[in-house]
Amino acid sequence: MQVLVESVAQLWFDDGTPVTAASGIAPLGDGWLVVQDDATSAAWRRGTTVTPVRLLPAVEGLDRFSEAAGTKHLKPDLEVACPAEVDGAPAVLALGSGSSARRMRGVLVRLDGGTPVPHAADLAPLYARVAAVLGVPPDQLNLEGGSRHGDTVRWFQRGNLAAGVPSASVDLPLEALVRAVLGTVDPASVPVGALRRYDLGEVAGVGLAVTDAVALPDGRTLLSAAAEDTPNAVDDGPVVATALALVDGDRLLDVTPLPTPGGRVHKVEGLALREVAGDEVTLLAVVDDDDPAVPSTELGVRILLG
Repeated sequence: MQVLVESVAQLWFDDGTPVTAASGIAPLGDGWLVVQDDATSAAWRRGTTVTPVRLLPAVEGLDRFSEAAGTKHLKPDLEVACPAEVDGAPAVLALGSGSSARRMRGVLVRLDGGTPVPHAADLAPLYARVAAVLGVPPDQLNLEGGSRHGDTVRWFQRGNLAAGVPSASVDLPLEALVRAVLGTVDPASVPVGALRRYDLGEVAGVGLAVTDAVALPDGRTLLSAAAEDTPNAVDDGPVVATALALVDGDRLLDVTPLPTPGGRVHKVEGLALREVAGDEVTLLAVVDDDDPAVPSTELGVRILLG
C-alpha cells in the first residue's frame, strides 16, 4: 500500500477563527461536516466557505473547552462523524468518545431546506453495553472512530497498549442507532455485536491505536492510527507516529506510515472517502493537534492499494 499526501490546508471559519481539534469528517449536502472534539459546534466546509453548525447546547455557559482554561473535563468530546440516513435522506451521525459520563451523547445532523438541523440524545445505556461487549473498564472506554458498512455502523475503540487495552470494534445496526438518537427507541435496546480486535504494531515502543475508519466498496476497511504516548483515555501525550492500515474484518493486510509533510507528524482523527477507482483511493483526512490555538489541518490523501 502506497500513501501519498497530495494537499495540506488549514481550516478556518469564515470569521477568521480557527477550526480546532478536528476529530471526524463526513459528507453533508454539497460539502463536508467536520466535528471538533473541543467544542459544541462543527464546521461545515463547502468549497472555500466554512461555517459553524451548533450540535449541542453550551455547557455551563461554554462552547469551547481546553486544558489550559481548566474546562477540558466539560467538553462533549464528539469524536465520530459517520454518514447516515433518516427516512432515505442523507445525514451525519456524530458520537462522543464515552471516556466520561459527559461524553456519551449522539447527534444526528440532517438538512432542512439546505440548513443543517441537529438532534441530540444521551446514549449512556448504549455506551455501557458497548463497553461490556468490548470488555473495557469504564475509565478506558474511548470510542474514536466509526465507519458505515451498508446498514451497519462499525464503532471503534481506540486502544492503549500501555494500559493493556487493544484497539477493537463492535457492529451496530444503523437504523436502530439513528432511532436511538432521535428518541424513538430505547438506547439500551440497540443490538451490539461482532466484536473484532486489531493489532497494528508499535513505533518506538508506543502502540498504534485506531483513531478513525472508512469502509471501502469491496468490504475492506482503511484505518487511521496514532502512536500516542499516554497512560489513559483522557490525557493527551506526544504522538510519535501515525499510519494508515488496511484490514479485512479483523485481519491486518498492511500498515503504512503516514507521510510527514514539512517534517510534522499529523495525528489524523477523521477520514472520509472521496473516490475509489480500481486500486486507487482518495480520502480527506482531518488532524487534531490537541492545541486550541492551532487551526486543524485537512489533508488530501491518495492511496495505491496495489
